[in-house]
Amino acid sequence: MDSMLIYKALLTVGVFAVSLGIAAYLTWGERKLAAILQDRVGPDRAGPFGLLQPLADGVKMLMKEEMIPTKANKWLFIFGPSFFMLTACMTGAVIPWGSGITVDGVVYPLQVTDINIGLLYLLGVVSIGVYGIMIGGWSSNNKYSLLGALRASSQMISYEVAMGLALIALTMITGTLSLGEISKQQDAGLANVVYQPLGFLIFIICAFAETNRAPFDLPESESELVGGYHTEYSSMKLGFFLFAEYINMFISSAVMATLYFGGYNFPFQHELGLEGNTLAIIQTSVLFIKIAIFIFVFMWVRWTLPRFRYDQLMNLGWKVLLPLAIANIFITGIVMWAMGKLN
Repeated sequence: MDSMLIYKALLTVGVFAVSLGIAAYLTWGERKLAAILQDRVGPDRAGPFGLLQPLADGVKMLMKEEMIPTKANKWLFIFGPSFFMLTACMTGAVIPWGSGITVDGVVYPLQVTDINIGLLYLLGVVSIGVYGIMIGGWSSNNKYSLLGALRASSQMISYEVAMGLALIALTMITGTLSLGEISKQQDAGLANVVYQPLGFLIFIICAFAETNRAPFDLPESESELVGGYHTEYSSMKLGFFLFAEYINMFISSAVMATLYFGGYNFPFQHELGLEGNTLAIIQTSVLFIKIAIFIFVFMWVRWTLPRFRYDQLMNLGWKVLLPLAIANIFITGIVMWAMGKLN
């Protein structure tokens, strides 16, 4: 029991560290991808191919002068980005990164915790993350920051409704809220996206809105709000907001891969005769490949589509995605009833 607790603690620290490291290098990856799409070079001065650029940016953030507006609420001004960063890191605790590794006959799961309400935990943590943005924007005592915070809160709350309804249809099929169990179920058959294509489409659109990524980046619209909810932030507090966005993008990609694309499973994994730690390592690598594909889609869309107007943003959430999500639940129920899977 003691060894398992120590392992869980180390795994928690490892997930946090990997999330932070990936978030840092996603900034490099996005700048490189943007350069390719725009026929530019991108970062190439700090180290070979600019690979040390994230480290240079991190040192720059730490060394910059800390600025707190005179009339800002000091403690909430500091608490906002800290809380937003904390909630971003908390979501990785319920994601299964692999089937498990075996050491001296003991199987150690590659999942910090497999609670039976994993999906509710994810929705809960995501929903309270908006408080970090709201507190940061309000405590700045800046009208542009406050408008950005209001946009962020209304946007994230609106799209959480459609996202939750999309997950209800998925729960009807899987019969569980555990992410670990959902991954295991996809080992024996087809990925859930085959049964829930509309649910996946709704989920990925909502994921763009939840992470404040373009074309849903209204809360930090430079052309209208200077910088949005983090206009008054500098140094590492600004870095927390920026890093949290990339952590959310990484976790959202991991959640979509787990829920709809088989998670760490891959075709013919048992027919290949793989087992033990070899299979676990390959499974984790496969999951990260799926995550990388989703991250590429996030970045590709950002540098391809223009930003929505705010009325278009809200109309899409309430008048399009919400009715589609409700219709998807009814369609799923009818199909399950016709197949005799619904009593």
